[in-house]
Amino acid sequence: MRTTQNIMALVLCILLTSCVQKTYKRTVVYTLDASKIKNIKKVGIRGNDKPLSWDNDTEMKEIKKDNLYQTTITTYTGYKFTEVKFVVNEQFELENKENRRIIFDTKKDTTKVFFTFDKK
Repeated sequence: MRTTQNIMALVLCILLTSCVQKTYKRTVVYTLDASKIKNIKKVGIRGNDKPLSWDNDTEMKEIKKDNLYQTTITTYTGYKFTEVKFVVNEQFELENKENRRIIFDTKKDTTKVFFTFDKK
């Protein structure tokens, strides 16, 4: 009886540990050109990897007056990509279109991407 319990516990441990996907630290520098939009009050990004969320904006900082905005996001994930959308003045870009997919650069510590608002 005791041997059967030990074997079952060992099998359970193997099954539980073999299902865990290894995670990696991924850093992405997002730069957004929003120069086509007038009267910008707020620029943000939303996505599916923490600290990003689809429910709330992560604010982007202005790096060139009324033109360029930037933020750096670090996440831990087992995936080789992430998905995001930008938000300007509470308006989502690419309405009813697929999210932007960012493929992580696995040869460098940081992936740098540049996008124009609402342009695929």
